[in-house]
Amino acid sequence: MTDTYTSRIIDAEIELLFAELPALSLEGPKGVGKTATAQRRAATIFHLDNLTQREILAADLDRLTKGRLPILIDEWQRMPESWDLVRRAVDADRTPGQFLLTGSASPQNPQTHSGAGRIVMLRMRPLSIAERGLESPTVSLADLLVGGHPKVEGYTSVGLAEYTSEILSSGFPGIRHLSPRSARSQLDSYIDLIVDRDIPESGRLIRNKGALQRWMAAYAAGTATTASYERIRKAAMSNQGYVPARSATEPYREALERLWIVDPLPAWTPSRNYFSRLALPPKHHLADPALAARLLGLGFDDLLSGRGSGLEVAGGGSFLGALFESLVTQSVRVYAQNAEARVYHLRTRAGEHEVDLVVVGHDSRTIAIEIKLSQSVSDNDCKHLRWMQDKMGNDLSDAIVITTGHEAYRRKDGIAVVPATLLGP
Repeated sequence: MTDTYTSRIIDAEIELLFAELPALSLEGPKGVGKTATAQRRAATIFHLDNLTQREILAADLDRLTKGRLPILIDEWQRMPESWDLVRRAVDADRTPGQFLLTGSASPQNPQTHSGAGRIVMLRMRPLSIAERGLESPTVSLADLLVGGHPKVEGYTSVGLAEYTSEILSSGFPGIRHLSPRSARSQLDSYIDLIVDRDIPESGRLIRNKGALQRWMAAYAAGTATTASYERIRKAAMSNQGYVPARSATEPYREALERLWIVDPLPAWTPSRNYFSRLALPPKHHLADPALAARLLGLGFDDLLSGRGSGLEVAGGGSFLGALFESLVTQSVRVYAQNAEARVYHLRTRAGEHEVDLVVVGHDSRTIAIEIKLSQSVSDNDCKHLRWMQDKMGNDLSDAIVITTGHEAYRRKDGIAVVPATLLGP
């Protein structure tokens, strides 16, 4: 049988950690590829989303730790007690490479999810741009983090139309091979299952499913913005003649975060006092920008013609620009995790300065990134990066503008210009 597995950047991270650690947990939204990635390394597999397997294991849960190693416990959150069972097994034996767990929802009880160093959690996101095979990346995020302004070069023929297609094609591996019509149907079904099955199964009672879908659409309309949850709530109900209390909509966000569907980008709070009066709300992103496009009913021609989201949430700029920023953000988070770095955004309280992405390494080395839906880069496009350079000096390893252009290079001021397809881990 032909192996259709798409290699993932996280594969190398798993190999490295699993050689030294006894248990890893891959966590992320359904359909992201956790099971396919984990089962390639497993000798024994338990699928806990299978009712028959759950019923058998309920009678003898210890069987989960008795198979041939490594053992994969797929969708562990269906039997939360499996987490504690693995944790106790690791307490008794710290041999590396014993257990792999996958989870599509974080538990309601945070104590259940505490591995206390015994089970290391790895976040898995949809396919990054580099993993989609559009181009061979020529610029490494890890190298840029090291500093020293490494050489930046490379050429790609990928342009705006291809990026728009990638947004709509989704980073979920099981959807990418489908025709546009089938992909839309699959994404619609994915959204319906979140509302009708996944949220109820996660323990959250949703009384008004229509209101939940309207809230999801309003959140999608706020993609790549810091719009307040109050603004999102009002936009969601703007055509209904009433606005429910915040207590009625707050469970939506909590439930979607537990399912890894909402993937907000936190604001950066630097350890040193470079800046004053920073704003701290997160930037809004869904797990995959294709979900945002489907929630708002936007297709290829809609996005390229500049049609907006239809909901008064986002500020200026095209909605295609917001989705492109979301695609790049999701990709940079994949690359950053591989480099032991975290990703944030920066915005001053009055909004006079903002930087789309701030990548901070484990040693506090920092990169500033602006994302532009443009082939060319002007001095004005770099003003916030130059401001950050002035504030941080040598503490800023590099500054980059990611574009839809064709060539990677460094400007005279040292700022790197990198087409999205040429940036990789």
